[in-house]
Amino acid sequence: MILLEALPLLMLLGLLATGRVAPIPACGIALAATLPALVIKQGAALPGLLVYESLLGAFLALAPVAVVAGGLMFHAAVSGPAQDAPRAATPARIFAVSLPLGAFLESVTGFSVGAVFALTALRAMGVRGAVAVTLAVQSLTLVPWGGLGPGTALGAVIAGVPAQEVGRLAALPTAIWLPLIAPLQWWLQARAGAAPDGREKAWQLALTIALVALLNLCNALLPFEVAGVIAAGTIAVVALWRADPPRDLRIALAAAAPYLLLVGALLGARLWQAPPGWKPFADYPAFAATHVAVVLALVACGLLFVRGRIAAGGTALRRAGRPALAMLLYVVLGRWLAGGGIAADLADSLAHAMGSAAPFAIMPMAMLSGIVTGSNVGSNAALMPIQHALGQEAGLDAVLVAALHNFGGGAGAGMGAAGLAMLCALLADGTRPAQVWRLLLPSMVAILLSGTIVLVLLTGW
Repeated sequence: MILLEALPLLMLLGLLATGRVAPIPACGIALAATLPALVIKQGAALPGLLVYESLLGAFLALAPVAVVAGGLMFHAAVSGPAQDAPRAATPARIFAVSLPLGAFLESVTGFSVGAVFALTALRAMGVRGAVAVTLAVQSLTLVPWGGLGPGTALGAVIAGVPAQEVGRLAALPTAIWLPLIAPLQWWLQARAGAAPDGREKAWQLALTIALVALLNLCNALLPFEVAGVIAAGTIAVVALWRADPPRDLRIALAAAAPYLLLVGALLGARLWQAPPGWKPFADYPAFAATHVAVVLALVACGLLFVRGRIAAGGTALRRAGRPALAMLLYVVLGRWLAGGGIAADLADSLAHAMGSAAPFAIMPMAMLSGIVTGSNVGSNAALMPIQHALGQEAGLDAVLVAALHNFGGGAGAGMGAAGLAMLCALLADGTRPAQVWRLLLPSMVAILLSGTIVLVLLTGW
């Protein structure tokens, strides 16, 4: 039965690993492969479950799909000859757009919009293929704080612990992970034709350490929702100044004005307490009138209108079609696995197989749930109850378990199947997720190592 329940994941990963099957048909095959196990587990209740979980999946997918569409519209609004002009690829430029700037935009908007902007900037530098997507994915290293932290908030509610503490502890393994993958950044930059020298490596490592130090400080002193925005935004200013010192400060400020407007609108929306929203599912947060997607769309539409780029906005929406379909299918797959009990069975089997070492299953399960569901919200919704129960059985602190799952699930979501499918579709040069995953293997190992180090240090295991 366990093998039957694992079949959809094995088929999905196997098909994507071949590089011969596109993400959308691979997900369709995986959806079909879940049916045998679901028939056995659910019996006559299966049709109702599939309808409910599909509707729930569509609702959960609404937010990331709307954010991605809004992000593409915002990009169309702020793009122009200066922004889209070809630029030479330098290590400083690649680092600036792929990590601090992308992470800042991701912290503001969420749902891989930071990676979309990073990928566009990399393409303007002539970087293509799996290397471009892998570099863009580096912008998704602060996913627990992405979109002002809805996944972190949901995970904390499910685990019954304070969200502020979850964010604070999740910043600890992040502080280990990002410096660990600095050599991966340098190797990718070299493959992109811009190998950094020793001085540039020292600068990038210093900025990375400053980023994670500021992230931990902000989580300790400020609401966790704004920690990623402030930490990544501060370092992004320094990194961009290094990469391209502005010749005219007024021109630089004018170029930054749309981003400052967006940040101001998003933070201002947070001041509206208890806004109206659509809440079709009682156990999940409402799609509020102040949701990131709504604010992003309003700002983007306003900029498109003022700048006379309405047609460019329509083109951006058409580009969002295929990525939106990919994201929808992968979220529905995650809900079928979670709602049908398959994800829980697989997690329980892994935990029982490890016996007294079960706490060390927390990080692999967290990362896998992020990769499969493609979002921190989905990862927390799918496996946080199992992780919480596992932590209770092992006598672990509930906040620590929630934080480790939030870190691992968020990190996995940044390299998840849905997000990579979207980025590959946007790149549209034949790049497949499997090619990107192969380049990301060192980062995956570093995620597991970072979380495990924190687990050992804080529990004495």
